[in-house]
Amino acid sequence: MSTVSGATIFAEQALLADGWAENVAVTVGADGRISAVERNAAARGERVGILLPAPVNLHSHAFQRAMAGMSERRGSEARDSFWTWRQIMFRFLDALTPEDVEAIAAFVQMEMLEAGYAAVGEFHYLHHQPGGTPYDNLAELSDRIMAAAGETGIGLTHLPVLYQYGGCDRRPLAPGQIRFGNDFDRFARLHELAAQRLKFLPADAVIGVAPHSLRAVDAEGLGNAVALAGNKPLHMHLAEQVAEVEEVLEATGKRPVEWLLANHRAQENWCLIHCTQMTPAETQGLAATGAVAGLCPITESSLGDGIFDGVEYLAQGGRFGIGSDSNIRISLSEELRTLEYSQRLRDKCRASVATPEKSTGRVLFEGAVQGGTQATGRASGSIAEGRHADLLALDGTAIDLGGRQGDEILDAYLFAGDDRMVSDVWSAGRHVVSDGNHVKGDAIRAGYRAVIASLRARL
Repeated sequence: MSTVSGATIFAEQALLADGWAENVAVTVGADGRISAVERNAAARGERVGILLPAPVNLHSHAFQRAMAGMSERRGSEARDSFWTWRQIMFRFLDALTPEDVEAIAAFVQMEMLEAGYAAVGEFHYLHHQPGGTPYDNLAELSDRIMAAAGETGIGLTHLPVLYQYGGCDRRPLAPGQIRFGNDFDRFARLHELAAQRLKFLPADAVIGVAPHSLRAVDAEGLGNAVALAGNKPLHMHLAEQVAEVEEVLEATGKRPVEWLLANHRAQENWCLIHCTQMTPAETQGLAATGAVAGLCPITESSLGDGIFDGVEYLAQGGRFGIGSDSNIRISLSEELRTLEYSQRLRDKCRASVATPEKSTGRVLFEGAVQGGTQATGRASGSIAEGRHADLLALDGTAIDLGGRQGDEILDAYLFAGDDRMVSDVWSAGRHVVSDGNHVKGDAIRAGYRAVIASLRARL
């Protein structure tokens, strides 16, 4: 998949780093970075209606895409929950082969690109064979994620996950978790192998580290993971479920966010996923660190996690990004809409995150772009010289965008429209979506259909 080297993209309207502009020509260099941005330009090159910086999907478990629609029946327990959903996921895992993982990852990455994401942070915790025996190539399944990224052209921040225990009491991993598990030494070897394999992807690919959670990693393991990450992205689930908060509180005497803030210096390369169970003091404390809160509103709704306090967090200067997590539904516009509507339902208000200067859609979209690129260590985030050409074009002829200018474009896109407005996407200059369709869509969909048919027979 080639970079649009030296090509020019002309937009009737574009959202630049300092605001909206008309008749903008963006030139992409051979390295996939923006080499020039010209305002009030003459029309030339590839023409689009509306050009935006493309967000990063900062949190994905690719394999879970194939589970979508499989977990909506109530189990034998009186109350279905995240924990009963997790048991379904564990059973599903036992059937997955490396070939399945690659085909599923390619399909969901294609969906992400068609939805408007230019890159993904893959929180990758499926490492071993069923039963927990490592593959001969310890990084086999990391290789499969990278192979999928090579096929789809998505920008990849690969986040191998350290997963040590089944709970805060350091109990052994249950049968459903055994494919995830490593002590730190083996994890460090796996991470090194994955980092070496990354060189076969385009230069915009990034490696990070992901200690799974305070339930699955002990204090020493977390400290080792922080040291291994250095200034690279470090991602961790935190304070997602009430039961998790209670378990960490019982084990440590502190709530998860409280414990983390007391024991580690969360920094700008950190991304804490979910954080739906925070007190006001924890919300303020996390916002002050400069770390990114990784929000996954569709999955958090699906699993009944709770509502992140976006109003207070943004009021305190907090940074956030958006992820698709379980991949039950891939929709950039719906993630942002769900985030805003959850605030309105809780607080019985409207335009909850808007400011006097920026509309709701502008605050949400720019926040997701900036937080996602920060959290994944990606040199994009704006249409500006020197940045990766991660670009998203909206169809200016879409009926709900007719006559819209400035922030109204984003408001109409997020609250009246959907991802069908996405016409083109570039990832570090790679033109991966054209006229709303991925350039390799037919082959990728065929591969996914074959895997799903095979999985159904095996489950």
